[in-house]
Amino acid sequence: MTTTTPLKSLADEAAQVMRAITLIKLGARMQVLESEISTLSRERLIRLYREVKGASPPKGMLPFSEDWYLTWGPNIHTSMFANVYAFLEANSKGLDRVDLLTRAYSLYAEHFDMIGEPLQMDLTRAWTFIRFKDAGILRLAGCTRCRGKFVAHAHEPSHSMVCGICQPPSRAGKTKAAAKAALERDAAPQAQAA
Repeated sequence: MTTTTPLKSLADEAAQVMRAITLIKLGARMQVLESEISTLSRERLIRLYREVKGASPPKGMLPFSEDWYLTWGPNIHTSMFANVYAFLEANSKGLDRVDLLTRAYSLYAEHFDMIGEPLQMDLTRAWTFIRFKDAGILRLAGCTRCRGKFVAHAHEPSHSMVCGICQPPSRAGKTKAAAKAALERDAAPQAQAA
């Protein structure tokens, strides 16, 4: 009986190390690792982070405002992640929160990588969103036009909600980077004609 306990402990520890490695590869910050992988010490997680990333973990505060998730671009990205997370949560038996997080984030990242759009949400923001959702601060609400589900404040009425895709704000997508890319696109045909 005593021989199975150490083996089980070693297997559990190995599983936790593999989960930590997956989170680190996806970009988890130390605060996420410490919160979700409580069986490994902080020192061990830091050593593991250095081994996987080849550098010390970044310092600084985690994102803490729910308002970031409601701005136009981040809302679309967060909504995509949240819908994937909700689907996996409803249809996957036996997955805990860390498994759901890593799978949903991987699918979200794969989708935007495939269409060539840069990610607006990192794993830490995805983890923070789940905490806001679980705390009843944010939720998915249906758009009255397209019927898609988008991230919204939990206590805002949603009977007349229109998403940022159906009704983008007037300055949507008009960043300096987008303006520079448009100028370069327009200049390329003129350079070829000359």
